[in-house]
Amino acid sequence: MAQLNYQIIGGDLQYINITLESGQEAIAEQGAMMYVDKDIAVSTILGDGGASRLGGLGRFWNAIKRSLTGESMFSSLYRNTSLKPQTVAIAAPGPGEIIPVNLAEHGGVVICQKGAYLAGEKGQRVQIAFQKRMRVGFFGGEGFIMQKITGSGTVFIHASGSLKEIVLKPNDELKVDTGCLVGISSTVRYDIKYTGSLKNSIFGGEGLFYATVSGPGKVWIQSLPMNRLSKVLMGAALTGSHNRTSWAGKLYLLGIIIFVFVALFAKK
Repeated sequence: MAQLNYQIIGGDLQYINITLESGQEAIAEQGAMMYVDKDIAVSTILGDGGASRLGGLGRFWNAIKRSLTGESMFSSLYRNTSLKPQTVAIAAPGPGEIIPVNLAEHGGVVICQKGAYLAGEKGQRVQIAFQKRMRVGFFGGEGFIMQKITGSGTVFIHASGSLKEIVLKPNDELKVDTGCLVGISSTVRYDIKYTGSLKNSIFGGEGLFYATVSGPGKVWIQSLPMNRLSKVLMGAALTGSHNRTSWAGKLYLLGIIIFVFVALFAKK
Protein backbone atom coordinates (compact mmCIF):
# COMPACT_ATOMS: atom_id res chain seq x y z
CA MET A 1 0.00 0.00 0.00
CA ALA A 2 1.38 3.41 -1.00
CA GLN A 3 2.06 5.85 1.80
CA LEU A 4 -0.58 8.56 2.13
CA ASN A 5 0.65 11.93 0.82
CA TYR A 6 -0.93 14.74 2.83
CA GLN A 7 -0.51 18.29 4.13
CA ILE A 8 -2.32 19.84 7.11
CA ILE A 9 -3.22 23.45 6.33
CA GLY A 10 -4.41 26.25 8.58
CA GLY A 11 -4.03 27.42 12.16
CA ASP A 12 -7.09 27.11 14.41
CA LEU A 13 -9.53 25.90 11.72
CA GLN A 14 -7.52 23.30 9.85
CA TYR A 15 -8.07 20.94 6.97
CA ILE A 16 -6.14 18.03 5.46
CA ASN A 17 -5.04 18.21 1.84
CA ILE A 18 -4.62 14.57 0.73
CA THR A 19 -3.10 13.68 -2.65
CA LEU A 20 -4.24 10.26 -3.86
CA GLU A 21 -2.30 8.38 -6.50
CA SER A 22 -4.08 6.38 -9.21
CA GLY A 23 -6.39 3.84 -7.56
CA GLN A 24 -5.49 4.97 -4.04
CA GLU A 25 -8.26 5.38 -1.44
CA ALA A 26 -8.90 7.31 1.78
CA ILE A 27 -11.76 7.29 4.29
CA ALA A 28 -13.22 10.16 6.32
CA GLU A 29 -16.12 10.87 8.61
CA GLN A 30 -19.41 11.83 6.95
CA GLY A 31 -19.77 15.54 6.32
CA ALA A 32 -16.04 16.25 6.64
CA MET A 33 -15.36 16.78 2.91
CA MET A 34 -14.25 20.27 1.91
CA TYR A 35 -13.66 19.64 -1.82
CA VAL A 36 -12.34 16.96 -4.20
CA ASP A 37 -10.84 16.96 -7.69
CA LYS A 38 -13.09 15.90 -10.58
CA ASP A 39 -11.72 12.35 -10.90
CA ILE A 40 -12.24 11.47 -7.25
CA ALA A 41 -15.13 9.01 -6.83
CA VAL A 42 -17.00 9.53 -3.56
CA SER A 43 -19.07 6.70 -2.11
CA THR A 44 -20.81 6.00 1.20
CA ILE A 45 -19.91 2.81 3.04
CA LEU A 46 -21.31 1.19 6.16
CA GLY A 47 -18.94 1.61 9.09
CA ASP A 48 -15.32 1.46 7.99
CA GLY A 49 -16.05 -0.90 5.10
CA GLY A 50 -14.21 -3.80 6.70
CA ALA A 51 -15.24 -7.39 6.05
CA SER A 52 -16.97 -9.46 8.73
CA ARG A 53 -17.32 -13.19 9.28
CA LEU A 54 -21.06 -12.59 9.71
CA GLY A 55 -21.41 -10.83 6.38
CA GLY A 56 -23.81 -7.90 6.07
CA LEU A 57 -25.26 -8.41 9.55
CA GLY A 58 -21.77 -8.31 11.05
CA ARG A 59 -20.87 -5.12 9.20
CA PHE A 60 -24.12 -3.53 10.43
CA TRP A 61 -23.35 -4.52 14.04
CA ASN A 62 -19.80 -3.14 13.72
CA ALA A 63 -21.26 0.13 12.41
CA ILE A 64 -23.57 0.37 15.43
CA LYS A 65 -20.63 -0.18 17.80
CA ARG A 66 -18.68 2.43 15.84
CA SER A 67 -21.47 4.96 16.43
CA LEU A 68 -21.11 4.39 20.19
CA THR A 69 -17.57 5.80 19.98
CA GLY A 70 -18.91 9.16 18.77
CA GLU A 71 -18.57 8.53 15.02
CA SER A 72 -21.17 8.06 12.28
CA MET A 73 -22.50 4.65 11.27
CA PHE A 74 -21.47 5.48 7.70
CA SER A 75 -18.18 6.75 6.28
CA SER A 76 -17.19 8.46 3.04
CA LEU A 77 -14.74 6.61 0.79
CA TYR A 78 -12.64 8.60 -1.69
CA ARG A 79 -10.96 6.82 -4.62
CA ASN A 80 -8.79 8.24 -7.39
CA THR A 81 -10.20 6.88 -10.65
CA SER A 82 -7.72 8.63 -12.95
CA LEU A 83 -4.11 7.93 -13.90
CA LYS A 84 -2.79 11.14 -12.38
CA PRO A 85 -2.75 12.41 -8.76
CA GLN A 86 -6.00 13.88 -7.46
CA THR A 87 -6.74 15.91 -4.32
CA VAL A 88 -9.17 15.40 -1.45
CA ALA A 89 -9.63 18.09 1.23
CA ILE A 90 -11.04 17.06 4.62
CA ALA A 91 -12.02 19.77 7.12
CA ALA A 92 -11.87 19.65 10.92
CA PRO A 93 -15.24 19.66 12.73
CA GLY A 94 -14.32 22.69 14.87
CA PRO A 95 -11.49 24.89 16.18
CA GLY A 96 -8.38 23.01 17.19
CA GLU A 97 -5.67 20.88 15.62
CA ILE A 98 -5.57 17.82 13.38
CA ILE A 99 -3.05 15.21 14.52
CA PRO A 100 -1.51 12.72 12.06
CA VAL A 101 -0.60 9.47 13.82
CA ASN A 102 1.42 6.69 12.21
CA LEU A 103 -0.18 3.56 13.63
CA ALA A 104 2.90 1.44 12.92
CA GLU A 105 4.82 3.51 15.50
CA HIS A 106 2.30 2.48 18.18
CA GLY A 107 1.94 -1.22 17.48
CA GLY A 108 -1.03 -0.64 15.17
CA VAL A 109 -3.27 0.68 17.99
CA VAL A 110 -4.07 4.04 19.59
CA ILE A 111 -6.77 4.82 22.17
CA CYS A 112 -8.62 8.14 21.79
CA GLN A 113 -11.47 10.12 23.27
CA LYS A 114 -14.94 9.68 21.76
CA GLY A 115 -15.37 11.47 18.44
CA ALA A 116 -11.63 12.05 17.89
CA TYR A 117 -11.33 10.12 14.59
CA LEU A 118 -11.51 12.32 11.49
CA ALA A 119 -9.95 10.45 8.55
CA GLY A 120 -7.46 7.78 7.58
CA GLU A 121 -6.56 5.01 5.19
CA LYS A 122 -8.84 2.21 4.08
CA GLY A 123 -8.51 -0.84 6.30
CA GLN A 124 -8.31 1.08 9.55
CA ARG A 125 -11.00 0.29 12.10
CA VAL A 126 -12.64 2.42 14.79
CA GLN A 127 -13.75 0.12 17.60
CA ILE A 128 -14.93 0.37 21.20
CA ALA A 129 -12.31 0.49 23.94
CA PHE A 130 -14.06 -0.15 27.27
CA GLN A 131 -12.66 1.26 30.48
CA LYS A 132 -11.99 -1.78 32.66
CA ARG A 133 -11.88 0.09 35.96
CA MET A 134 -15.22 1.33 37.30
CA ARG A 135 -13.74 4.52 38.78
CA VAL A 136 -12.11 5.42 35.47
CA GLY A 137 -15.43 4.97 33.66
CA PHE A 138 -17.37 7.09 36.15
CA PHE A 139 -14.86 9.83 36.91
CA GLY A 140 -12.31 9.76 34.10
CA GLY A 141 -14.06 12.34 31.92
CA GLU A 142 -14.29 10.01 28.91
CA GLY A 143 -16.91 7.61 30.28
CA PHE A 144 -16.76 3.86 29.89
CA ILE A 145 -16.33 3.97 26.12
CA MET A 146 -13.34 5.33 24.21
CA GLN A 147 -12.12 4.76 20.66
CA LYS A 148 -9.64 2.06 19.73
CA ILE A 149 -8.23 2.82 16.28
CA THR A 150 -6.40 -0.11 14.73
CA GLY A 151 -4.73 -0.86 11.41
CA SER A 152 -1.78 0.51 9.48
CA GLY A 153 -0.79 3.77 7.85
CA THR A 154 -1.70 7.29 8.97
CA VAL A 155 -4.84 8.15 10.91
CA PHE A 156 -5.98 11.73 11.56
CA ILE A 157 -7.55 12.64 14.89
CA HIS A 158 -8.90 16.01 15.98
CA ALA A 159 -8.16 17.88 19.22
CA SER A 160 -9.77 21.08 20.54
CA GLY A 161 -7.55 24.10 21.17
CA SER A 162 -3.78 23.67 20.98
CA LEU A 163 -2.13 20.26 21.13
CA LYS A 164 0.71 18.97 23.29
CA GLU A 165 2.39 15.67 22.43
CA ILE A 166 4.40 14.11 25.26
CA VAL A 167 6.65 11.06 25.11
CA LEU A 168 6.63 9.15 28.41
CA LYS A 169 9.50 6.94 29.50
CA PRO A 170 8.80 3.72 31.45
CA ASN A 171 8.83 5.43 34.87
CA ASP A 172 7.25 8.74 33.81
CA GLU A 173 3.81 9.78 35.02
CA LEU A 174 1.61 12.80 34.30
CA LYS A 175 -1.41 14.27 36.04
CA VAL A 176 -3.88 15.50 33.40
CA ASP A 177 -7.26 17.21 33.57
CA THR A 178 -9.76 14.51 32.61
CA GLY A 179 -11.23 16.59 29.76
CA CYS A 180 -7.85 17.44 28.23
CA LEU A 181 -6.76 13.89 27.39
CA VAL A 182 -7.12 13.27 23.64
CA GLY A 183 -5.28 10.02 23.03
CA ILE A 184 -2.68 7.57 24.30
CA SER A 185 -0.53 4.78 22.92
CA SER A 186 -1.78 1.31 23.74
CA THR A 187 1.24 0.86 26.05
CA VAL A 188 0.30 3.83 28.27
CA ARG A 189 -1.49 3.05 31.55
CA TYR A 190 -4.51 5.26 32.29
CA ASP A 191 -6.12 5.74 35.72
CA ILE A 192 -7.85 8.44 37.77
CA LYS A 193 -6.98 9.73 41.23
CA TYR A 194 -8.62 11.92 43.85
CA THR A 195 -7.14 15.43 44.02
CA GLY A 196 -6.36 14.80 47.68
CA SER A 197 -7.88 17.99 49.03
CA LEU A 198 -11.54 18.86 49.47
CA LYS A 199 -10.64 22.56 49.42
CA ASN A 200 -8.91 22.20 46.06
CA SER A 201 -11.83 20.16 44.72
CA ILE A 202 -14.45 22.73 45.74
CA PHE A 203 -12.62 26.02 45.21
CA GLY A 204 -9.80 25.13 42.82
CA GLY A 205 -12.06 24.61 39.82
CA GLU A 206 -10.33 21.36 38.81
CA GLY A 207 -12.96 18.93 40.09
CA LEU A 208 -12.62 15.93 42.40
CA PHE A 209 -10.43 13.79 40.16
CA TYR A 210 -7.61 14.04 37.66
CA ALA A 211 -6.28 11.50 35.19
CA THR A 212 -2.89 9.87 35.56
CA VAL A 213 -1.03 8.49 32.56
CA SER A 214 2.10 6.36 32.98
CA GLY A 215 4.68 5.40 30.37
CA PRO A 216 6.08 4.11 28.22
CA GLY A 217 4.37 5.61 25.19
CA LYS A 218 2.92 8.82 23.77
CA VAL A 219 0.17 11.02 25.17
CA TRP A 220 -1.77 13.72 23.30
CA ILE A 221 -3.30 16.54 25.37
CA GLN A 222 -5.66 19.32 24.24
CA SER A 223 -5.74 22.81 25.76
CA LEU A 224 -9.44 23.60 25.34
CA PRO A 225 -11.95 20.76 25.81
CA MET A 226 -15.37 21.46 24.32
CA ASN A 227 -17.02 21.50 27.77
CA ARG A 228 -14.77 24.42 28.80
CA LEU A 229 -15.48 26.26 25.57
CA SER A 230 -19.23 25.78 26.04
CA LYS A 231 -19.08 27.26 29.57
CA VAL A 232 -17.22 30.34 28.31
CA LEU A 233 -19.65 30.89 25.45
CA MET A 234 -22.74 30.32 27.56
CA GLY A 235 -21.42 32.63 30.27
CA ALA A 236 -20.73 35.37 27.73
CA ALA A 237 -24.14 34.87 26.15
CA LEU A 238 -26.00 35.04 29.46
CA THR A 239 -24.02 38.08 30.64
CA GLY A 240 -24.56 39.86 27.35
CA SER A 241 -28.27 39.08 27.35
CA HIS A 242 -28.83 41.41 30.32
CA ASN A 243 -27.57 44.33 28.26
CA ARG A 244 -29.25 43.45 24.97
CA THR A 245 -32.97 43.96 24.59
CA SER A 246 -33.06 44.66 20.85
CA TRP A 247 -33.81 42.07 18.20
CA ALA A 248 -30.16 42.21 17.14
CA GLY A 249 -29.11 41.29 20.67
CA LYS A 250 -31.56 38.41 20.79
CA LEU A 251 -30.31 37.09 17.46
CA TYR A 252 -26.74 37.33 18.74
CA LEU A 253 -27.64 35.29 21.83
CA LEU A 254 -29.48 32.71 19.71
CA GLY A 255 -26.44 32.36 17.43
CA ILE A 256 -24.16 31.71 20.41
CA ILE A 257 -26.50 29.04 21.80
CA ILE A 258 -26.76 27.28 18.40
CA PHE A 259 -22.95 27.27 18.05
CA VAL A 260 -22.54 25.64 21.46
CA PHE A 261 -25.21 23.04 20.71
CA VAL A 262 -23.63 22.08 17.38
CA ALA A 263 -20.13 21.94 18.87
CA LEU A 264 -21.22 19.65 21.69
CA PHE A 265 -23.63 17.31 19.95
CA ALA A 266 -22.97 17.33 16.20
CA LYS A 267 -20.55 14.36 16.36
CA LYS A 268 -22.54 12.33 18.88
